[in-house]
Amino acid sequence: MLLAIDCGNTNTVFSIWDGDAFIATWRTSTEWKRTADQYYVWLNTLMRLQNIDADITDMIISSTVPRVVFNLRVLADRYFNTRPFVVGKPGCALPIDVRVDEGTQVGPDRLVNTVAGYDLYGGDLIVVDFGTATTFDVVADDGAYIGGVIAPGVNLSLEALHNAAAALPHVDISKPPSVIGTNTVACMQSGVFWGYVGLVREICERIRAERARPMRVIATGGLAPLFQQAVDLFDDYQDELTMHGLTVIHDYNKDKAE
Repeated sequence: MLLAIDCGNTNTVFSIWDGDAFIATWRTSTEWKRTADQYYVWLNTLMRLQNIDADITDMIISSTVPRVVFNLRVLADRYFNTRPFVVGKPGCALPIDVRVDEGTQVGPDRLVNTVAGYDLYGGDLIVVDFGTATTFDVVADDGAYIGGVIAPGVNLSLEALHNAAAALPHVDISKPPSVIGTNTVACMQSGVFWGYVGLVREICERIRAERARPMRVIATGGLAPLFQQAVDLFDDYQDELTMHGLTVIHDYNKDKAE
């Protein structure tokens, strides 16, 4: 079985893939000081609580936080007797081309999302990921990653408002009942919600115009369903897009090694 790990700036997701489906998924906060032993105790406890008897033989890691990778490598070696594939590192090939400026370091999560999007939908895609940052990844007709856009994440923007203006409270993101707010919380929610609707729509339209071709928009990330239910922004939503991409990259590398 495969243990796929997606380590983001805020959260780290662990999923077990049995070759046909994800049989379990867990989420923890990203903390570079967490040791391999702590990871294993946490993971083993959750597996026992859910009566999951998984013989993990392979691991693949995507991490936007480089300092976390060392202890995850130790976890793979010490407890699962395997050498993990790490996206973006030597020894982990990608089934797609990456066409960006020379010397540019593309976040591994963006490459994984590109692989997943192309595998599920084919080319000519815009993948919008609502994470700590809101990213737009452009997938060419042949599946290549050809660049994108990075904007502040929704929760990051709300937190910045709260921290920078003493009179503004911390609020949760939701669709407000009207655009014009009649209290402070409603005003903030309207600004962030409709502001991001406009941001996503405008950026996608400009990418389509620049590419001069139809492009489907695929969304992922925790807040994507909120925006999708409220307005017609995306052609589809995939909750496990990144994890699917990790399984595709893993299989590609295993096939190359055989």
